[in-house]
Amino acid sequence: MPWRILFDEARCRLAGCDGVDSPDIDARRIVEAAAGAAPAAFEAALDEPATQRAAAWFYAMLQRRATGEPLQYVVGSWSFRTLDLMVDRRVLIPRPETEVVAGWAVDEAAGRAAAGGRDHEVMVVDLGTGSGAIALSVAAECPRARVYATDVSAEALAVAGANLAGLGRAAARVTLHEGDWFEALPEDLRGSVDLVVCNPPYIGTGEALPAVVADWEPPVALWSGPTGREAVEQIAAGAPEWLCGGGALIMETASHRAQETASAVETAGFADVRVEQDLAGLDRVVIGRLR
Repeated sequence: MPWRILFDEARCRLAGCDGVDSPDIDARRIVEAAAGAAPAAFEAALDEPATQRAAAWFYAMLQRRATGEPLQYVVGSWSFRTLDLMVDRRVLIPRPETEVVAGWAVDEAAGRAAAGGRDHEVMVVDLGTGSGAIALSVAAECPRARVYATDVSAEALAVAGANLAGLGRAAARVTLHEGDWFEALPEDLRGSVDLVVCNPPYIGTGEALPAVVADWEPPVALWSGPTGREAVEQIAAGAPEWLCGGGALIMETASHRAQETASAVETAGFADVRVEQDLAGLDRVVIGRLR
């Protein structure tokens, strides 16, 4: 049976499923994964016959997506800036707004490297790394960045470790550390970090989330506490002890809490605090520099 028939079958089945907003796109991604076809080779692959094993994998993925599991978990990987990351239910799904956060972190690290001279190594900490999306992007795109990635979840660090293994030469400049925020870091880093970057949990206990998020993604990475500000305030308060003079803090934030987050960063002793927008035009990134 050619993949074209299976592709049409997937589109028809997903079109009637709750929570599937783009059945054609989802069907294509499932076929690409099952057929082992790169996006550019998709059209050519449609006329190829599906092996029995590949077809079985196709139907298994189709069933998972039809019952509401996020597409990223179904296909097992997702692109993030220059990377292709393994993802599953142990970590948050990499999102476009976090790509914007990573972009600011890359720019900050590159600027610090340029200002420090040819041999200057930039010390970067990524708190709550999850899949490693931000940490590995900084390492891949800034050759003079040494990145310390932390997470309280050993399961998340296992995913980050798998992604780190596929990073290539830049992997030598990344280390993973298990623990709660700054407690995971080596003590000798205190006062020497150039950049702290984080996508913390920022959802309040009583706030509603779409079922495709709340039912599938790890709660520890979503829910901060009753107010939604707990993790943000803890990170902002703790960062000055670890940053060097002029060091920066970059945090992703809920768009409706951006100004609250900026205030928390200012209260912690940061200057030049500003809010940047994501690709949708929403307030999403808070950046501050230590006085």
